Amino acid sequence: MTVSSAPISASAAPGPAIERNRKFIRWWLYGICLLVLAMVVVGGATRLTESGLSITEWKPIHGAIPPLSVGEWEEEFAKYQQIPQYEVVNKGMSLDEFKFIFWWEWGHRLLGRFIGVAFFIPLVGFWAKGMIEPWLKPRLVIGLVLGGLQGGLGWYMVASGLVDRIDVSQYRLAAHLTLACVIFAYLFWIARRLAPRQAATEAEMHGLRGIGTAFLALVFLQIFLGGLVAGLNAGFTYNTWPLMDGQIIPAGLLIMDPAWKNFFENVLTVQFQHRVTAYLLVAVAVLLMIQSKKVSGRKLVMMPARHLVGFVFLQVVFGIGTLVMHVPLHLALWHQAFAVIVLGAAVDYLAALKGPYSLRV
Repeated sequence: MTVSSAPISASAAPGPAIERNRKFIRWWLYGICLLVLAMVVVGGATRLTESGLSITEWKPIHGAIPPLSVGEWEEEFAKYQQIPQYEVVNKGMSLDEFKFIFWWEWGHRLLGRFIGVAFFIPLVGFWAKGMIEPWLKPRLVIGLVLGGLQGGLGWYMVASGLVDRIDVSQYRLAAHLTLACVIFAYLFWIARRLAPRQAATEAEMHGLRGIGTAFLALVFLQIFLGGLVAGLNAGFTYNTWPLMDGQIIPAGLLIMDPAWKNFFENVLTVQFQHRVTAYLLVAVAVLLMIQSKKVSGRKLVMMPARHLVGFVFLQVVFGIGTLVMHVPLHLALWHQAFAVIVLGAAVDYLAALKGPYSLRV
């Protein structure tokens, strides 16, 4: 038997047993995606509370156990007192204040460990019971590998703030956030294509796949740019909208030399490009819905298109509110969560065009 990822047809539809197995796997992957979304939100809170450097060592196994005595708490606090962030930002903080930032980082790491267990154990169980189709096995292993890489990248990010900086590298933070979203999109794509539903026609695919792919690429770009904004604390500056520093296009966008550094290290430029990409995303989302109506108009295509547009506009509202209100924690976390939700909507749109995975005997 050979397997194809072509859309399901009446003659190539999976049988009842495979459909049942796919349902279990699909809902398991939905659960993992929900956990990844939670991880992104908790990671955002960890960043906004400046908690990410409170644990100065990487202990993937032993680190799951928090300090259990006064002596252990004092030992952790003493380690934190050796890094530049304590000396420059938090010098003189109390042990209770340290515990507050410690628990955010510990919770973030614990959730990462839990996601790993929640992925690995069911994977082994489904595999042992023969519930995973042969073509799906390497795809799920790739998901497991991506999760391991994300853990390593997380420590690589934290390490950047332990010696010569008072916070982590914005480059590494943006990469860490983007990889989390890549994992979400990858697993959500598989889950949505395991769902039994009608596939798009060739005409719909030809007319809509390009704009759907362009929108997805823009979402990933915007998430990376949002990571740069977070890494540079750029959201705490230029807190007006629609003007920025009193201008539509502010002066000083290219004051750094060489010029390319402005796009990654100039607070003004980093926030400006995040704004401009948001406007572009709105335009492409509206165009996508118009094109969907023009090319198809069917519920199969229009429903995910409407979801996508609605989520984009909500994300813009959260983004503007976060900016003008000087980054309140609750709004900032909604903004971060909706970035992942918009990403999910973009993936779902393309999955609807592609249709479910099918079998060919």
